[in-house]
Amino acid sequence: MKGERVAITTLGCKVNQYESAVLAGTFRDRGYRLVEFEEEADIYIINTCTVTHLGDRKSRQLIRRAARTNPGALIAVTGCYAQVSPEEVLAIPGVDLVVGTKDRTKLVELVETAEKGLMPVNAVSSLENDGEFEEIPALPLQERTRAYLKIQDGCNNFCTYCIVPYARGSLRSRRPERILEMARELTAAGYKEIVLTGIHTGSYGEDLADGVTLAGLLNRLVLIPGLSRVRLSSLEPNDITPELVEILAGSPVFCRHLHIPLQSGDDQVLRRMGRRYTAGEYTRLVNVLRENIPGLGLTTDVMAGFPGETDECYNNTYRLLKKSSFSKLHVFKYSPRPGTPAAGFTGQIEPAVKEARSRKLIGLGGQMAAGFAASLLGQVLEVLVERQYQEEAGLYEGLTDNYVRALFPGSRELIGSIVKVKAEEVRGAAIKGRIV
Repeated sequence: MKGERVAITTLGCKVNQYESAVLAGTFRDRGYRLVEFEEEADIYIINTCTVTHLGDRKSRQLIRRAARTNPGALIAVTGCYAQVSPEEVLAIPGVDLVVGTKDRTKLVELVETAEKGLMPVNAVSSLENDGEFEEIPALPLQERTRAYLKIQDGCNNFCTYCIVPYARGSLRSRRPERILEMARELTAAGYKEIVLTGIHTGSYGEDLADGVTLAGLLNRLVLIPGLSRVRLSSLEPNDITPELVEILAGSPVFCRHLHIPLQSGDDQVLRRMGRRYTAGEYTRLVNVLRENIPGLGLTTDVMAGFPGETDECYNNTYRLLKKSSFSKLHVFKYSPRPGTPAAGFTGQIEPAVKEARSRKLIGLGGQMAAGFAASLLGQVLEVLVERQYQEEAGLYEGLTDNYVRALFPGSRELIGSIVKVKAEEVRGAAIKGRIV
């Protein structure tokens, strides 16, 4: 099947994006030709998400789109929706192969043995008693800017609204020696920034012997020669220890950006969610981080309309967000997931109320993002140059270490390098400036 056209599309989180990039590299290495998902392909891979009903629906839409684009193509569905609801996916016309969140390293072999038009193959493996991290290759080396490095999979938290532990299984950490080896390879290949990612990144090492922790891993990563930046993906509030704060504050290698999900600023709602902190504890953590890491870009997730969220509960959340002044909000409307405790809770919120609360939170998020960008005016910021800016000739764009989009006049040879940019103008949630 070498030379055949493969199209891959991805829904959901950065872990899914990382895994799709690895899949793309694996297919390319085996002689397949990668094409855009909108093009006619011989094989379509849909990497799905199931965090919300919307994710399920989008996954189904993409499967049907692939079947329309080329009815003769082989369609393989992988990811979290495939793991949780394989029979539902198999019932969609055109699907030939279903693979969950395990055994994706075998996807090429599974695709090559599957045959179009025969009985669809359910290759979803159980995640029960799966205690080993599934090793996957490093990302294919393309534009040498930012690389994602997956350090763990799975989650043991079981928040009452969340399907992810069922889709990803229990915590499985990658061996620190393997992470360090891959980080050295990526650095030697020219990547300036490595993003440590996972499903529950902050729990890294809890399943390993010898006292392995995220803080200990970071202490070893910072010693890699030539590594310019390390960025952490989402961390749960309970995972941020004084030792971790000290390490993050103590080296310029660590980006001044943390994503710490809040979900709600009301203690009653947090308890019903199964979150393991109070609003006061979260606020104190934010204050500690800001005291220790000047210029910190702090982003968060917040949910609107969780069952039992009264007007007072919602107002508590709004006030906490406004007081904490995040640099970016990811706002989600609560979506009941079958199989989770919260789906059966009393006090389900009317869609119109969820929509109104969500819109108000999104508006607040826009104000805070613009305010954070404005606070950077006059500062000289380190920016990793990623690409040419498509909306205005002569400009290039990249991310500051504290996670703000920066626009500036530049040239193509700067892509992949870190430059100093003086912030001179606010463009929405971004800044525009010049290289100094």
